[in-house]
Amino acid sequence: MKASQLLDKPDRLIGLILIGNNTVNVLASSLTTIIALRHGGEGYIAIAAGILILVILIFAEVAPKTLAATYPEKIAFTAAWIYIPMLRVLYPFVLVINAISNLVLRAFGIRLDQETSLSLSREELRTVVNEAGAMIPRKHQKMLLNILDLEQVTVEDIMIPRTDIVGIDLDDDWNDILNQLINSQYTRLPVYRQSIDNIIGFVHLRKLVRALKSDAFNEEDIIKTVRETYFVPEGTVLNKQLLQFQAKRKRIAMVVDEYGDIQGLITLEDILEEIVGEFTTDPSSVGIGIHPQEDGSYLVDGSTHIRAINRMLHVKLPVDGPKTLSGLISEYLESIPESGISMLLAGYPVEIVQVQNNVVKTARIQPRLDNE
Repeated sequence: MKASQLLDKPDRLIGLILIGNNTVNVLASSLTTIIALRHGGEGYIAIAAGILILVILIFAEVAPKTLAATYPEKIAFTAAWIYIPMLRVLYPFVLVINAISNLVLRAFGIRLDQETSLSLSREELRTVVNEAGAMIPRKHQKMLLNILDLEQVTVEDIMIPRTDIVGIDLDDDWNDILNQLINSQYTRLPVYRQSIDNIIGFVHLRKLVRALKSDAFNEEDIIKTVRETYFVPEGTVLNKQLLQFQAKRKRIAMVVDEYGDIQGLITLEDILEEIVGEFTTDPSSVGIGIHPQEDGSYLVDGSTHIRAINRMLHVKLPVDGPKTLSGLISEYLESIPESGISMLLAGYPVEIVQVQNNVVKTARIQPRLDNE
């Protein structure tokens, strides 16, 4: 593609355009001055200069640049057929001009790489996506913006807290373990003894389907199918973790802090939901502790992540502080929460319904107040 060839050497392209632009402007100015002197005398020079300025602004600056901004691809593809032959003819002149310009910049301590990249920053990419309008469907725009935001979100922000991890404790009663395996809503479960800190690995329930039908099914059958535990630091940003899941062919991992203590659990699905949204539109069916009420409010478990609440309920609770609803309420109150207390969080009335062990167990979130 000819336009791409020009963009590979942006300094030469800019040099060519500026040479042509300034050459035309200087020649036009000189010709205008000569014509004014010959046909009207010195008194007409100012009038001719004013007319020339108006003509240049309209026909050489505003109109063509507005057209190029409106139809960038069409103009770029067409202009490439003109610029490439011009660059070949004027190449020595462009090279000399660029070399002298670089020497001048070096004299002021500024060094330019020979290969200049036209890469866009994350904020510039966000602007491009937001300004795309009808060129990109709204749903796709949101997904692209979510991808750009992955580098600002860490595993800790979306992980399942260790208190909410559902797993198989091999020290439990065998009938309870069987009942859990048969009725589990998850396909992968951590296996441990007494505490999640003593995790053995993860078991895929699909691997146990055939063994479950056997009367001889026992603990050894579970341990045989256990896969090694994959650990990730809690500060890992989501875009890197997504790539790590792909490289290691993993779908689930335990999240640890700087001391190696298990803090939670992260899955590939959790990261994908940050991009495309929840895989269901019913908050009560996703198992994240959000329960819609008949009056339009929601009963939310205190351990629910704020990002999950925002995504499911389409609200805008602050995410730059505490990770869970309980933490956000405690930070707002600056004291131990008590049942029955109501507050206004980011315009949303929130009532503490239940407190357990000095943390919010359940809270009620009302629709945002209209006057906020």
